[in-house]
Amino acid sequence: MFRTHPLDIPEIRSIIANNLGLKDLTSCARVSQDWRHSFTPPLYKSVVVSERGPSLECVEENKHLIKSMKVQSFKSADQSSISAQDKMLSSILTNSRLATLDLSGNSIGENGVQALVEALKTNSTLATLKLRCTLIRLNGVQALAEALKANSSLTTLNLSLNWIRDYAAQALAEALKINSTLTTLNLEDNTIGENGSLALVEALKTNSTLIAVNLSGCSIGGNGAQELAKTLKTNSNLTTLNLSSNSIGPNGTQALSEALKTNSTLTTLDLSFNSIGPNGTQALAGALKTNSTLTILILGANSVEDNGAQALAEALKNNSTLTNLDLTLNSIRENGVQAMSEALKANSALTTLNLTLNPIGDNGAQALADALKTNSTLTTLNLNKNSIGDNGVQELAEALKSNSTLTTLDLYCNSIGHNGAQALAETLKINSTVLILGFLN
Repeated sequence: MFRTHPLDIPEIRSIIANNLGLKDLTSCARVSQDWRHSFTPPLYKSVVVSERGPSLECVEENKHLIKSMKVQSFKSADQSSISAQDKMLSSILTNSRLATLDLSGNSIGENGVQALVEALKTNSTLATLKLRCTLIRLNGVQALAEALKANSSLTTLNLSLNWIRDYAAQALAEALKINSTLTTLNLEDNTIGENGSLALVEALKTNSTLIAVNLSGCSIGGNGAQELAKTLKTNSNLTTLNLSSNSIGPNGTQALSEALKTNSTLTTLDLSFNSIGPNGTQALAGALKTNSTLTILILGANSVEDNGAQALAEALKNNSTLTNLDLTLNSIRENGVQAMSEALKANSALTTLNLTLNPIGDNGAQALADALKTNSTLTTLNLNKNSIGDNGVQELAEALKSNSTLTTLDLYCNSIGHNGAQALAETLKINSTVLILGFLN
């Protein structure tokens, strides 16, 4: 009696295809016409266009299958190749179900953006567009901004590292006043300056869809931060804001802190590398006493020092929402970390504390160890490069014998000798939940 082989059944081939790697998919697609129909769709679901990837002809032929595409070959291509790739992109955007397009690191320039913009006018599937470091310049940004006014599918746009200045930022801001679908905008490392930031602030007053904005390294300064703070008092959409490396200073931070007292939507705030100092930190601490939505606060490299750490510690005793606090490289010493340790005894929300590159020493480690004996919420503690020796490590090891919640302890680049390592090894025989990093360095 004739029996059908399982691999002759299209449904079974499709199940197998979804579990194969690219190399195996390519081999199977060459077996026969029937197998090609089964094994080609997952092969082109996510495509990387490069010298080693599929040819432009193959991409064009299977464009109806592509959902995600990353292009890696523009940079070294000659002009004729770039023209062919521009046409291919236009064709795919016009006729496919492409949802994600990543052109980062390619010198597509203004002509490439124009081709992209024309396609975006009719495309209804693209949700994510990544154009990091693509040399699109002012004209390219202005053309893209015009397209955003009409586009109704794009939700994520990455324009980081594109030498975008205030005029280009102003064009984007005008588009954001009209666009009603974009939720994530990344402008990292573009010198939009104070004027560009003011234009974006005006857009945020009326835009009702943006929830995540990255303005890291955008030179907005203290004045830009102050204007943004005014908008945050009334904006009810933004949940994630990255303002790192913007020379905000204490005054800009104080304005943002006032906004945090009334803002009820922001959950993540990155203020690292902003020279906010102890005064700016104290203002933030005051906001944390009343704010009930912020869960992640990143304050790396801000000269927080002991006074700032003590103010934050006081706020943490009553704050019940902050779960992640990053205090990397802040000149926090023994007094500051002792205050933080006292806060950890009372706080029941914080799960991650990063104290990397703060010279807390053995006494600081001992204070943290004392807190770990009673704290039942902290899961990750980063003490990388903290000038901790054997005495401090032994105290931490002893605390971990009774602590059952900490899952990661980072001790890389500390002065851990034989005695400290032995103490940690003994603890690991008892505590099976914690992963200790770096104690064998």
